[in-house]
Amino acid sequence: MTWSYPVGQVFGSEIRIHATFFLLLAWIGAAAWIAGGPIAAAANLIFLLALFTCVVAHEFGHALTARQFGIATPDITLLPIGGLARLDRMPERPGQEIAVALAGPAVNLTIWLLLIVLGARTEMTGAIAIEDPAAGFWTKLATVNLFLALFNLLPAFPMDGGRVFRALLAMRLGRVAATRFAARSGQALAFGFGFLGLITGDAVLVLIAIFIFAAAGAESADVALRDMARHLRARDAMITDYEALQPSDTLRAASSTLIRTAQHEFPVVDAGGGLRGMLTRSVLFQALSEGRDTSPVAENMARGIPTVPLAAPLDAALDALQDTGAPAVAVTDPSGRMIGYITRENIGDLIVICGRDRHR
Repeated sequence: MTWSYPVGQVFGSEIRIHATFFLLLAWIGAAAWIAGGPIAAAANLIFLLALFTCVVAHEFGHALTARQFGIATPDITLLPIGGLARLDRMPERPGQEIAVALAGPAVNLTIWLLLIVLGARTEMTGAIAIEDPAAGFWTKLATVNLFLALFNLLPAFPMDGGRVFRALLAMRLGRVAATRFAARSGQALAFGFGFLGLITGDAVLVLIAIFIFAAAGAESADVALRDMARHLRARDAMITDYEALQPSDTLRAASSTLIRTAQHEFPVVDAGGGLRGMLTRSVLFQALSEGRDTSPVAENMARGIPTVPLAAPLDAALDALQDTGAPAVAVTDPSGRMIGYITRENIGDLIVICGRDRHR
């Protein structure tokens, strides 16, 4: 996720904070300062940090449970609307998905119960007014943890409750149809959240609604794409008609090749035909705008380009693109020689074409 910065690593997962999170700190601090002065502002900022510690714990509930099923969590990002644990892949067995989804709210319920045992109270009427300096610290923390658990259990896909809903549907409908139905239901609930947020003036609820609506649609499309990709091979999607560059070529020469071919990615190969890297159109344009037209391609190309065999399932190429962030995946023959490459764009084109053929 862009605009996010690492602050440490816990249990093998990198903790990152999104830049917009600091806007939330400023808003909460300013609101408390106006209402009660600097002491109230400091108290509310401390509370917010305690709250997001609970949010991180919630995400580690997902992460550590997913790890039991062999799914790693590279990082967890703090956003103004909560936390986001990025799993290497989503569990596809319904039972595993239910366990991973429920683990997060279970952490919040555990924190709430612990605080109640220690003497805190629960006041759901003030659950969202965390900037109110008049409310007690531990009461607010207990209340918000209970609120987070209950709110996340709403069947609004891709929230935790929505994932449980999708998993239950998948037992009967299959994963693709279940995701499509859960996503549409989640988007309908998101529309309701957004409408409520606009009526009440709650900007956070509107942001949550936008996130749910967009994320539900994106994950539904991704699940459908991966399901279709399982039935295709790397050879079905690879680009074979292309011009390559050499590491010593200048960016000026690369720009001439771009105009002549209209390629967006240029494989960079050595004299023996071995792949050294990939020069992208966006990097080329940026370097030219900075006056580096005589710079060699080798200084500007992306390195560590992943490779897949010619007969590999297409979803293996998708995984490689997602895991590495590379602009393309090279396709190799049995001898290891590059014979083509795959990008996200031409995978999308192939899926659209195959989807249309299926509906004829």
